[in-house]
Amino acid sequence: MAADLRQAGAGGRGADEHLALLAARVAQVPTEPGCYLWKDGKGEVVYVGKAKSLRARMRQYVTLSDEREKIPLMMQVVQDFDYVVVGSEHEALVLERNLIAQYHPYFNVDYKDDKSYPFIAITESDVFPAIKYTRERHRKGTRYFGPYTDARAARETIDTLRKVVPICTATCAEWKRAKRLLDRDPSQAAVANLVLGQRCRPCFDYHVGRGPGVCAGMIDTVEYARHVRQVESFLAGNRRAIVGELTEQMREAAANLDFERAGRLKARLDGLDALDDRQQVVLSGNVSADLVGFYREETISCACVFVVREGRTVRSVEFILDKGLDVSEEELVGGFVKRYYDETADIPAEVDLDCELADAEVVEGWLAEKRGRPVHLHRPRRGEKRHLLDMAAENARHALMRHMVKTGYADERTNQALLQLESALALDAPPMRIECFDISTLHGHFTVASMVVFTNGRPDKSQYRRFKIQTPLTEANDFVSMSEVLGRRYAPERMADERFGSRPDLLVVDGGKPQLTAAMAQLEELGLDIPVCGLAKSDEEIFVPWDDTPVVLPSGSPSLYLIKQVRDESHRFAITFHRELRDKAMTRSVIDDVPGVGPKRRRALMRRFGSLKRLRAASEEEIAATPGVPAEVARAVWQALHELGPEDPAEKVAGSPAGGE
Repeated sequence: MAADLRQAGAGGRGADEHLALLAARVAQVPTEPGCYLWKDGKGEVVYVGKAKSLRARMRQYVTLSDEREKIPLMMQVVQDFDYVVVGSEHEALVLERNLIAQYHPYFNVDYKDDKSYPFIAITESDVFPAIKYTRERHRKGTRYFGPYTDARAARETIDTLRKVVPICTATCAEWKRAKRLLDRDPSQAAVANLVLGQRCRPCFDYHVGRGPGVCAGMIDTVEYARHVRQVESFLAGNRRAIVGELTEQMREAAANLDFERAGRLKARLDGLDALDDRQQVVLSGNVSADLVGFYREETISCACVFVVREGRTVRSVEFILDKGLDVSEEELVGGFVKRYYDETADIPAEVDLDCELADAEVVEGWLAEKRGRPVHLHRPRRGEKRHLLDMAAENARHALMRHMVKTGYADERTNQALLQLESALALDAPPMRIECFDISTLHGHFTVASMVVFTNGRPDKSQYRRFKIQTPLTEANDFVSMSEVLGRRYAPERMADERFGSRPDLLVVDGGKPQLTAAMAQLEELGLDIPVCGLAKSDEEIFVPWDDTPVVLPSGSPSLYLIKQVRDESHRFAITFHRELRDKAMTRSVIDDVPGVGPKRRRALMRRFGSLKRLRAASEEEIAATPGVPAEVARAVWQALHELGPEDPAEKVAGSPAGGE
C-alpha cells in the first residue's frame, strides 16, 4: 500500500480516463442503501463506506466532488470496487462496521495499534456465571464490559469488585471442575448446590471471603444470580442500585438477629464507599454519559472517553487512532464512535461529542438497538459537560504526546519529510537547513520581513531574524520587499556572519511563480546557487525553477505537513513583528517631537480636541486657546501638523482596519 500511495502521489498518465471508466461502471450501481468497497490494483479493500443511495454516494468519489482532502489521492489508488445492497441505512451501518473489522482498510479510521483491548466478562450462559479478564469478545452467552486501555486497571476492578460482591472467577480450578460436572448433566442445575457440596471441595477464594462457596455447595443458584446482577450493575456504573440492595439485605439480616451476615454486608458497603471516594464527582445529579474528546496531529490522533455514571467518572480510556488532520473532524469522530461502541456493551443514554455527525440519527438508532433504550448524541456548548469535554480533549492531547515520545513518531515523520522533499524538489541531499521568508505590510507602511529557520526538520528559533524594509513604498509591493530582504540576508557580509548561520539547503518563499522569479533574480545577482521554491497558499502548490508545472505533494504526507509548517511559522513571525511596529506607531503622536510639548501639554491638547485628526483641523488660535499652551508652542504644533502630507502613516493606521497583512 505504501508503494501504491507514493506512485499515486507522483501522479500517473490516464488518471482522468481511469476515473471516466469507473464513472461509467458506477452509473450502473443501484440506488438502494448499502455498503461500497473501493479496491486497489491487487484487489485489496482500501476503503469501506455506507450510503443511503449507493449510486449517488459513489458518484461523488469518481467525479471528485467529495470535498475531503484524501479523496483525490485515494481515487488514484482505486482500480475496482464492489458493493452490497441492504434494506435500510441502519443495516448499512451495521454491515459497514463488520466489513471494516474484516478488511481493516487503509483509508478508514481505525486504532493505530490493531491489538485487542482488555475486557471484563461475565459468563452468563453458565449455571454459576463467573467473572474473567479477557481480550476476546466473541463468545456467545458472555457479556463484555470495556474495553479498557489499562490492563492493570481492569484487573484491579475485578479484585475490588469481588471484595464487594463475592463471585467466582473463570480461572478458579474448582469452578472449572464444577462447570464440567454441570455441563455433563444439565438436569442437575436445579439442585446444583447440593450436588457440588457432595462432589467438590471449597476453593481458596472461599476461605478468604472472595468466593461465594459455589464449589462447596454454600450458595444456591437463586442467591448466586443476585450476586451476578449486582456485579453487572456495578460494571455498568449503577452504584446506587447496589448500595440500596445491600443496605436492605443488611437491615433484614439485623432484624433477623443474623449479625454475622449483617457484618459481612456492612463490610461490602464500606468497600463501595472507599471506591466512591476514589472517584471524582464531575456532574451534578444522577447523570450517566460518555464524553469523548479528541486531539489530532498530522496523521495520528487520540480519543479519550470519560465514562461517567451517576455523576462520577467510572473510568477514562484513551485510544490512539491512525488518522489525524488528514481527515475531516466529522469523519474521525464518526469512525471512532462506530468502532468503539461496536465493541463495548456499556452504552449510556447520552454520548457527548465536540462535533455533529451527518448520520447522527442512524448512529443513534444503531446504539439504541444495542442498548435496548434510546441513546442521544449531544454536542454541549457550555456548562459542566462542556468543561468535562474540554478536559477529555486535554487528556487526549497528553496521551498522544506520550505515545509520540514513546514510539519516536515525530523523528520518524521528520526523516520521511526531509527525504520526500529531497525527491520531490530534485535536491542533491535532504534539506537539513530550511530558510523561509515572508512579507507583512499595511498598504506599504510598516513593511517588515521575517526569516525562520528549520534545522533537521525542527524550528530553530535562535536563528530567526526579522527585517524592517527600508525601500520607500507607497503601496504594498511584495516583489520589491522580497528582493531587498534576500539581498540583505545573502549579502557577502551576512553570509560570513556566524550569527546568521550556515548556507541553507533550501530557500522557501511565501508565494507563487512571481515571488519565486523575484527570489531567483536576486540570488543570481548575488552569484549564489541556492535551491529555492515558492509555496502558494491557495492550493498548497510548490513552484520550482526547473518546471512550469507546480509540484503537488500528496495530501497528508510528512513533506507537505513540514513545508506548510515552515510557511505558517514564517507568516506568524512576520505578522507579530508588523503588529508590534504598528502598535508602537499608534501610541506615538506626531506632536511628541514638537519643542515645548511634553506629556502634560500633550494630554491637555488631546483632552480639548479628542483626536489627532481634529487637532490637525484646528486653527493656530484654537490651539493657543488650550489652557497651558503658549502661543509660540501652538504655532509650532500647527506648523508640525501641516508640514506632514495627507498620507501620514500614523493617521492611516489609526483609521485603517487590521487586515491587509
